[in-house]
Amino acid sequence: MTDSPTTAPAPSPPAGSAAHRNPTAATPPGARTPAEVVTPALVARLTRDVPGEQRTVTRTPLTGADLAELPQAAPEDVATAFAAARAARPAWAALPVRRRAAVLLRFHDLLLSRQDEVLDLIQVETGKTRLHAHEEIQAVAVAARHYGLRAAAHLRPRRHLGALPVFTRATELRRPRGVVGQIAPWNYPLELSIGDALPAFAAGNALVMKPDTQTALTALWARGLLVEAGLPAGVFRIVLGEGPVIGPEMVRHADYVSFTGSTATGREVARGAADRLIGASLELGGKNAMLVLADADVARAAAGAVRACFSSAGQLCVSIERLYVHESVADAFLERFVARTRALRLGTALAYGTDLGSLVGPRQLATVTAHVDQAVAAGARVLTGGAARPDVGPYFYEPTVLEGVAPGMAVHGQETFGPVVSVYRFAEERDAVARANATPYGLNSSVWTRDARRGRAIAARLRTGTVNVNEGYAAAYGSAGAPMGGMKDSGLGRRHGSEGILRYTEAQTVAEQRILPLGPAFGMTDARYAELMNRGLRALRTLRLR
Repeated sequence: MTDSPTTAPAPSPPAGSAAHRNPTAATPPGARTPAEVVTPALVARLTRDVPGEQRTVTRTPLTGADLAELPQAAPEDVATAFAAARAARPAWAALPVRRRAAVLLRFHDLLLSRQDEVLDLIQVETGKTRLHAHEEIQAVAVAARHYGLRAAAHLRPRRHLGALPVFTRATELRRPRGVVGQIAPWNYPLELSIGDALPAFAAGNALVMKPDTQTALTALWARGLLVEAGLPAGVFRIVLGEGPVIGPEMVRHADYVSFTGSTATGREVARGAADRLIGASLELGGKNAMLVLADADVARAAAGAVRACFSSAGQLCVSIERLYVHESVADAFLERFVARTRALRLGTALAYGTDLGSLVGPRQLATVTAHVDQAVAAGARVLTGGAARPDVGPYFYEPTVLEGVAPGMAVHGQETFGPVVSVYRFAEERDAVARANATPYGLNSSVWTRDARRGRAIAARLRTGTVNVNEGYAAAYGSAGAPMGGMKDSGLGRRHGSEGILRYTEAQTVAEQRILPLGPAFGMTDARYAELMNRGLRALRTLRLR
């Protein structure tokens, strides 16, 4: 495609027709199958310490075939897991921070050297492509390295100015909360489970995790690798089961809750934590927007939008679902964006070379289909995609670009969590910012412009926990030293950076009073003491010590 075609383009076939179907990627010779990856021996090894007499069968989204038979915990199993973790925690917490952090660094090295094992598991459990699975390796390795190197600095005692400078010494200590209860989702089964657990361990906590059953093998594999790296097995327990059955038990027994999932379930978790007066961090839904300004590099923005909208088939909490494009560049942008989207290769191979994988299951496929079909019936136009692809796999859906989406359509305001993006044109930047902010969510957003200062200025006006300038999501998410999380209905608390580890601690202030007491002494009258304190307060103000 060129910026300014000199001849009118030939008429395009209707979106969703065979002529517009995304191509499929060939399976390279020697690629393994899901059955070769998940063997009965592997399942038996990974679930050896997982409680539960009931069993459930998971299926791979790639083919729909049975994958693994996994135990399901009862409420009493959750209580037992927390009791065991609580008993194991004191010895772990008593280790120096650097000893605990060294486990994370060893895990980092093991993960990189053994990544092919878990890449296979991520693919067969989620249906995503290998490159998108590798994003999880990148994120977890970065988190392990960051907290492995920085945990001691984040947790070190901090001196503060005391009540009476010189005469009062105040020190802030950080104490582990105890046993963390973690409820992790299916869409990023390594990063959103282990990535969040690592700082909890570095801070001296034990942890009981409930990963989604669909992707439990990935979390169980990673637990084994952490134990191999030196983490005591008793400090990290995993229970499996349906959320409505054991989710409340997780909240009931935890000293702190880490939850990633839907906003509706997050509210239930928050209520349960509030009833017990324990802390919670919640990363919830999003309806993330990308703004392409008039001065944007259109080709670069189009390529970035494809990654931002369709990574992991759009099943990414920070994925872009709304595109606001300045009217002066909209046609040029869409020409490139639609062409790139239409060229994405769909496939099931457990190897690199596929651009778009599967949705995770029938419920997700039904949601995506309903959102698109309702929008089209109400007048939206499909620029590309708009159809399921059972010829590739049972839950595949083509990457879809919609225009003409209006308020009232489900795809306009609700989180689709699939490979669907709606395009809107704007004339004024302030209008684009207002429309981007006009959502109950506030997780991630993106701004594209050649003027970095302008991009940062607009970013400051967007009500989202992260904003990426000239990137879709990875720049902010991959900056492990900076906090990441949501505003508004997108959650509470932050992962990454100092906040990502301090949330797993409680602050304790130890104040030592030396020489002078904080009260009348040596026969001093109350009035004389009050006057002396007034003078002291004025002096502190003059010296700018408060």
